[in-house]
Amino acid sequence: MHFINGLDRSQTELLPDSIEEYVDKNNPVRVIDAFINSLDMSELGFERSIPGETGRPPYNPRDLLKLYVYGYMNRTRSSRRLEKETKRNLELMWLMCRLSPDHKTISRFRSGNPKALKNVFRAFAKLCDRLGLYGKEIEALDGSKFKAVNSKERNFTLGKLEDRISRIDKKIDKYLEELDDNDRAEDEEEKEKTAVEIKDIIEGLKNRKIRYQEYADELEKTGKTQKSLTDPDSRLMKANGKMDVCYNVQTVVDSKHKLITEFEVTNHPEDANQIQPMYEMAAEQLETRDFSITADAGYSSIQDIAASIQTGADIHVAGTDFEICVPTQETDAEITEHKNGRCVYFKDRNIVLCPMGKVLYPGYYKKEKKQGVFHNSAACKSCACKCSREKRGKHHEVPMKEEAFSENYDDTNLFFKQIKIKADKDINSQRKSIVEHPFGTIKRSMDAAYCLTKGIPKVRGEFSLTFLAYNIKRAINIIGSARLAAMCMA
Repeated sequence: MHFINGLDRSQTELLPDSIEEYVDKNNPVRVIDAFINSLDMSELGFERSIPGETGRPPYNPRDLLKLYVYGYMNRTRSSRRLEKETKRNLELMWLMCRLSPDHKTISRFRSGNPKALKNVFRAFAKLCDRLGLYGKEIEALDGSKFKAVNSKERNFTLGKLEDRISRIDKKIDKYLEELDDNDRAEDEEEKEKTAVEIKDIIEGLKNRKIRYQEYADELEKTGKTQKSLTDPDSRLMKANGKMDVCYNVQTVVDSKHKLITEFEVTNHPEDANQIQPMYEMAAEQLETRDFSITADAGYSSIQDIAASIQTGADIHVAGTDFEICVPTQETDAEITEHKNGRCVYFKDRNIVLCPMGKVLYPGYYKKEKKQGVFHNSAACKSCACKCSREKRGKHHEVPMKEEAFSENYDDTNLFFKQIKIKADKDINSQRKSIVEHPFGTIKRSMDAAYCLTKGIPKVRGEFSLTFLAYNIKRAINIIGSARLAAMCMA
């Protein structure tokens, strides 16, 4: 008995004459090659898509795009790792025609072409649409958090800054006391630190305090709630049950084959108020508005849902079952959320109409008449919105903007109409199986649960590659590599 042994390294063999023979007809790299060769790189907006007449010749952006798409499809997103793969991976040697760009060149291509990369994602989605891979019946909307290139230690809120400043003040007081003790000490050996060392420490703490105070002043001046130092666009938000500095990536996924229709990168910790912009993007991409869109309860914003319905959207948000009062075409009144206290005031009648269609009456108190306080206890108790925290349904600081509404308004709701909003349970029950599939595949199978670039524009370009790679893999699984490659070349 003996072990299985390999061949002698010095043995001469007759290898295939060309790399072409190493890549079979059903290899996915042929899809990448055929699809990208079919694109007009200049029209898509890629830099250096037309070489200059003088200077050193650049790499063709078509080749660099092929390299990145292959990398994202095969869990290799780092520019340094991609450079190594071009020298040892036979598939990449075939795809790149044995080109091996430097990792800096590879990295600059991704960071310098975010808009063009988004256009490539849309171009493949258009191709899938022409091939009938989008059902255009139900589109599921959801968001997921992706770790940004910014640690929690380099993210600051006002509360965190105040705490840091307070701790620095205590440390400074402690070192000042130690400095006084050193002055009283007669023996040098009794001193833990010299006076010069302590003064240097205190100076460093004061400089840090000044820097933190500048951050706090900046937040108060700009009205922002957070400041991230490494990636200024990233925000601290809850992800997978813990707080981390992330981006909230919104996707619209088609129900037929779980293909991603559209996406957007945001730094909003919550999903609220994302329905209308994502619906408009999906409608433009699919070139139709004749589809239903479903989302979870995190998207339950009255203003957002009403604005989407006004544009003709069929919205199904989990847990929604209420009536809302929206303006008709005869008025340009703004749809506002009840919970924000932004209602419509009618000066001649001294009443307020809330966006839920309820009439609120002025409140009068024993000592003084408070302006801008309206309520309707009975209406608010039975209202599905449940937005008023006051027991009597009071609303404070209602803006007096009656000029946007007709003076001839009467109780017949001539300029307002009631809309019944109720989610279809059958449609909502499909949401999780549709929209969670891409996120699970991308984060686990494709190892793309974190960002490699900084800033919303560049992160958007990065996720264009991620979602493009996902859609290509899905399309290959549905119709096969050889057939898809042939359709790309048609």
